[in-house]
Amino acid sequence: MSNKTTIKLGDIAEIKGGKRLPKGNDVQNEITDHPYLRVVDFKEDGLDTTNVKYIDKETHQKVKNYTISSEDIYLSIAGTIGRVGIILEKLSGANLTENAAKITNINKEFNKKYLMYFLRGSLGQGQIQSRVGGTSQPKLALYKIKDIEIPKLSRPEQDKIVSTLSGYDDLIENNRRRIQLLEESARLLYREWFVHFRFPGHEHVEIVDGLPQGWGNRTLIELSEVIMGQSPKSEFYNQDGQGLPFHQGVSNYGVRFVDHDIYCSDIKRIAEFNDILCSVRAPVGRLNITLDKIVIGRGLSAVRSRTNNQSFLYYQLKNFFFKEDMMGSGAIFAAVTKNDLENLKLITPTQLLINQFEQVSRPIDIQIANLHQQNQKLKQARDILLPRLMNGEITV
Repeated sequence: MSNKTTIKLGDIAEIKGGKRLPKGNDVQNEITDHPYLRVVDFKEDGLDTTNVKYIDKETHQKVKNYTISSEDIYLSIAGTIGRVGIILEKLSGANLTENAAKITNINKEFNKKYLMYFLRGSLGQGQIQSRVGGTSQPKLALYKIKDIEIPKLSRPEQDKIVSTLSGYDDLIENNRRRIQLLEESARLLYREWFVHFRFPGHEHVEIVDGLPQGWGNRTLIELSEVIMGQSPKSEFYNQDGQGLPFHQGVSNYGVRFVDHDIYCSDIKRIAEFNDILCSVRAPVGRLNITLDKIVIGRGLSAVRSRTNNQSFLYYQLKNFFFKEDMMGSGAIFAAVTKNDLENLKLITPTQLLINQFEQVSRPIDIQIANLHQQNQKLKQARDILLPRLMNGEITV
């Protein structure tokens, strides 16, 4: 893409990097005035705010010159390279990881969302990936970002494209919020029944040794099959769809389901449809579900109910890993072994009560899956439309 109808990104904006936290300083779960945005927070369609971390005032003073505003565009440059988006107003002023850059001081002739959509699209992503350097730890250099060529359309044309594509994004975001509300409703029901012991008929059940009569503590391996991931050599990884989707951490986790980015042609450890994916390296205990057969690497395990109570097991684990990196006891782990995971003790009610819970939770799970599939189709339609709008094939 090199002609008079394009302009280099560096000619219309500044490209600046984020900052690594000083040695001895780290992020925290406790909310402060200083969010710290990491690449793991960047998803295909924007920022995931569910697990944003924070830094304290003292740490912020050391990195205060490396923030991002809602007027900027972020671009991940290491780890998962090429994630692009704009942060919410409420996070304006957040500190930015060294593994991301910000596109800032954008020329007023360019709509920031137009630039964002272009960089997210196939043409923009093609330019981004072609500029990635390094082998063992690939990285996108800031100076190479400046050379990315942007279609030079008039501001009114840009605004029309943004308006059209934003319609798709609004529908996607609405579905995403509905997914979060549905999952929250099932999670709250789980807590009401199995944490606070206010389940149907609880008035007539005796509490014995701190648990309702008939309940007990069972290990995860008693309740489920546990498949630990194993990472093939990187030479078998690809983005061309060869083999099966490959996941080895939480970088492609969604609100509930994983998004596929990398594939692997060396098939080792497999997670099947509807398996629960549990991260076993920091952040330990993050959960997602796969709707496809996938290869799992060493950062993940697949968990499958032995009694076909996958819905209950998901919310059971969700409650157990009540905070990222934290086990039910409150202890923080950088990683857990197969033995650690299999021997987790989970409070388990009677089978009758599990079945009653699933009569409510399974229809909710089906609604969530349907909304997710709708979003996948909306994304595909938007991504097909994007290049056609930009090259003038379709006018708005």
